[in-house]
Amino acid sequence: MNSIITIANTEFKRLFRSPLAWSLLAVVQFIMAWLFLNGIEEYSLYIQPKLVGLDGAPGVTEIVVTNLYSSIGIIMLAIMPILTMRLFAEERMNGTLTFLLSSPISATQIVLGKYFGLMTFVLLMIAMLSLMPLSLLLFAQLDMGIIGSSILGLSLLLASFSAAGIFLSSLTKQPIIAAISSFGLLLFLVILYISGGSQSGNSEVFTYLSHFGHFLSFLDGVFDSSDFAYYILFSVGFLILTIRKLDNDRLQG
Repeated sequence: MNSIITIANTEFKRLFRSPLAWSLLAVVQFIMAWLFLNGIEEYSLYIQPKLVGLDGAPGVTEIVVTNLYSSIGIIMLAIMPILTMRLFAEERMNGTLTFLLSSPISATQIVLGKYFGLMTFVLLMIAMLSLMPLSLLLFAQLDMGIIGSSILGLSLLLASFSAAGIFLSSLTKQPIIAAISSFGLLLFLVILYISGGSQSGNSEVFTYLSHFGHFLSFLDGVFDSSDFAYYILFSVGFLILTIRKLDNDRLQG
């Protein structure tokens, strides 16, 4: 466990030693702040006046906050491959992966350490982004159940993105190839959701296999154990594949 914590801490600090992490944080914060302020303006000027007097009308949480978290999930489709591409591909390209594999720690500890280090950064990003909708508590009543469910769903979504990206990063020594492969996989899962919901080819199988079919349930404030199990199994599956890949690299020398 100490080895995992050490690797996670090293990986987390390594992210902030390069301008990549700072740049991504700044860009994501700027984009989401712009979307958030636009959503607030549209809600207060156009939507709220139409909802006055209606029984059971949706509030700012359902209209503004859930849309914000949905937008974050879509934007992270492009951000997560950039974060995961360097985890193993860069180490392989620089020749440092050989030294890491020759150290007296298991492949499981290496993979989990890097994964937890990345997830620490991801959770920090989610916390910073969540400050925007939570600031509405100063002016309006929010449904904290929906907000909590949305944060949990987004965390699980990005955890699965991270696991897939780490595996694809372990397959190559070119970070750009790892990034493109990760983005392609995640985009394919989005296409599955679109295909599953289309009128011409409605398929519950496609919808279930897609990330966003499960994520939208959390945005509605619904915690379904099958959605939770999907993300856990998806993440664990790709982490196991990564561990097997590193074990194979170690055996081959």
